[in-house]
Amino acid sequence: MKTGKDGTWLRNNSEGAGQETGAALLLPLLLAAALPVAAARPRPAAPGHSVVLVACDSLDGRLTFYPGNQTVELPFINFMKRHGTVFLNAYTNSPICCPSRAAMWSGLFTHLTESWNNFKGLDPDYVTWMDLMQKHGYHTQKYGKLDYTSGHHSVSNRVEAWTRDVDFLLRQEGRPMVNLTGDRRHVRVMEADWRNTDKAVAWIREEAINLTQPFALYLGLNLPHPYPSPYAGENFGSSTFLTSPYWLEKVMYEAIKIPKWSSISEMHPVDYYSSYTKNCTGQFTKKEVKNIRAFYYAMCAETDAMLGEVISALRDTGLLKETIVIFTSDHGELAMEHRQFYKMSMYEGSSHVPLLVMGPGIKEQQQISNLVSLVDIYPTMLDIAGIPVPQNLSGYSLIPLLQGKAEEEVSPRGPRPSWVLSEFHGCNVNASTYMLRTDKWKYIAYSDGHSVLPQLFDLSADPDELTNVAVKFPETVNSLDKILRSVVNYPKVSSYVQEYNKKQFISWKQSLGQNYSAVIANLRWHQDWLKKPKKYEKAIDEWLNQRINKINT
Repeated sequence: MKTGKDGTWLRNNSEGAGQETGAALLLPLLLAAALPVAAARPRPAAPGHSVVLVACDSLDGRLTFYPGNQTVELPFINFMKRHGTVFLNAYTNSPICCPSRAAMWSGLFTHLTESWNNFKGLDPDYVTWMDLMQKHGYHTQKYGKLDYTSGHHSVSNRVEAWTRDVDFLLRQEGRPMVNLTGDRRHVRVMEADWRNTDKAVAWIREEAINLTQPFALYLGLNLPHPYPSPYAGENFGSSTFLTSPYWLEKVMYEAIKIPKWSSISEMHPVDYYSSYTKNCTGQFTKKEVKNIRAFYYAMCAETDAMLGEVISALRDTGLLKETIVIFTSDHGELAMEHRQFYKMSMYEGSSHVPLLVMGPGIKEQQQISNLVSLVDIYPTMLDIAGIPVPQNLSGYSLIPLLQGKAEEEVSPRGPRPSWVLSEFHGCNVNASTYMLRTDKWKYIAYSDGHSVLPQLFDLSADPDELTNVAVKFPETVNSLDKILRSVVNYPKVSSYVQEYNKKQFISWKQSLGQNYSAVIANLRWHQDWLKKPKKYEKAIDEWLNQRINKINT
């Protein structure tokens, strides 16, 4: 593919490319087997192996295995596949940043952490797996995006989450768009991520090599999360897929699949709400959709290069052979599948995350089909460090699977469940959502379990999730719903979240005093709001006065 082949990339071209770097150009060479490897400093016996976790944002897990990875060059993800293990069915426990990261750092499902949106994560003093590793003798270091206590997003985003049950429909996101910056030498597009990567690499080369105890290093990346648009108006919101010609040339444009869309009249009501509030119900040409997907894949390629910098530093220092490396993401990106971009959905593009592991004791070129999720990171880290794993965790250690001992995996809690759970309570979705993924089924329940119809997809026959077969298979729905309710009393949780949202909104409204009308009218939805401000304020007042049904179960 040649960048700008037919002028399709050039809309909204911007000036001011970042400083170029040659690092990414040389990354494949750093991993060549012929290069000499620096001798690692001898270290004494330790309670466990060193571990590096690289967690990015919004990377669709399906890109890490065939056929998804045929659309873009991801050399370091492929390197980890060759020298380690890839999980084919790894899922987020909540498809939005802060709640997902709260689950990963706590080992607990979202309804247990009560991380309902991007502002309510773990308590600041919560004991994470890294805290425990440090307590047991590990040298620990964190760089980049954490977001497990709070996502620190805009007031608008916060208010949107609280008011999602209000009886109105307002566009809350900018229409997704693409933007090309720089030239074919412009490598460092996401400069903040590169700076954090540089810090992690410097720490490996200058400090980790000299440690006499094992270490745990975390690097959090923003990419390939879409960028905030730089102006207000129709396109305001975190909706710009931004890259440079350097990364766009890593994308096989001809291989990009245009997703099928159901007609708007056939969309599930929650999907329609999501699509509308994400400003995706309008007309999109095939070229627009293909460009959005191409730019997203290019952003994934830049993310892969940052992973490569870390792997290269470990290899150069001789630490790679004695360090377990884990790569994952907090959630995926729909990239115009199901007439949506962003996340906040249980569809595969949003909920399926990458999970690759390599290092000592990890089987090479292994593909694991077992269902796993991000709550498994916590017990896995403790297992690596030889720390006793608490029995109250939602997750299970991945080490038995990674060592090819799935059949022998028996813990005091019993074998790993044959399902994973994901749930969502934030903005752009107007009902609490719960997903139970089993062997071939994906069951999605909403709210109280009866006011919104559920969805059921057979992923073996319908991998694109285009046909809801809940009506066709009522016995399967009943069986899966029973399992789901045994894991989480979701009607009760949904009711609790509704009460929480109202209390938070009332508190925020009272804090504004007489400024309330002016402030709320100029949040991200202001274009719609300003047309009929009294109508929308009245809808909020009616919502606040509604009695929430108490569920005594």
